[in-house]
Amino acid sequence: MYPEVRAAVAADDGPALGAPGFDLAAHREEVRLFNLRQPREHVASVEDVDADGVPCRLYTPADPLEGLAVHAHGGGFVLNDVDVHDAVVRRFANRLRRPVLSVDYRRPPEAKFPAAPDDLDTVVGWLRREGPPGPYAAHGDSAGANLALVAALRNPGFFRVVALIYPFLDPRASFPSWSEGPGSGFDPSEASWYWEQYARSEADYDDPDLAPLLSDRLHTLPPTFVATAEHDPLRDEGEELARLLAEAGVVTVGIRCLGQVHGFWRHAQFTASEPLVRQVAGYLDQHLV
Repeated sequence: MYPEVRAAVAADDGPALGAPGFDLAAHREEVRLFNLRQPREHVASVEDVDADGVPCRLYTPADPLEGLAVHAHGGGFVLNDVDVHDAVVRRFANRLRRPVLSVDYRRPPEAKFPAAPDDLDTVVGWLRREGPPGPYAAHGDSAGANLALVAALRNPGFFRVVALIYPFLDPRASFPSWSEGPGSGFDPSEASWYWEQYARSEADYDDPDLAPLLSDRLHTLPPTFVATAEHDPLRDEGEELARLLAEAGVVTVGIRCLGQVHGFWRHAQFTASEPLVRQVAGYLDQHLV
């Protein structure tokens, strides 16, 4: 790990998710309020919108170009929301120079699979009927990258391009990079807890709408960008996705961000964050013109 990343991991004192006495609602609110206190960039317009019952937040930069990116936030399906991702989506919209629609999808355990991918489908239907004009991109980080990928697979031909940041794809944690877990700040037990909250039962682990590495529709995807982090337990599953896409004939770019751990993209204090935001914006720009 690079020194700043190593220091951040050492300083992480977050709660043990799912431990006795863990208050999920209180933790969500604490994280939300903390993130709302952080500095954020000005965006020309920020508007909360209702996409056929799915709350979303639309970020429109000054003098926007044609097109729109649909963003699904990370957080293990369980945590985070549009407020937690507000700062990074502002940065993303300004770098992309196009509107970004951040989706506040339903979260487990209150709403289990397939509530979240169904919400993304609802947003796609709303965009088809009355959304800002396309072309459209699908974008997400971690669990949100899973949802963005599934949205593109469920709605072939709708998105012109897909960008995924360290996607969370394998509920069985079967790849060797999970050996990075205990020292990376993302323990395997945390990942298992997320999947247990999301799935209705272990049978869902074989559903390609939950575990999209199992999909037989990968060949239907548009050009796709996949970023992984060197010391992220999710590294190998993201890179396996990129390999499968390339083998299926999808125009694919995969990169590994050296020295980084899971979650770095969202936090501007990591020096690798801003370059990745710009690289994703550049890739989407290449395919949205």
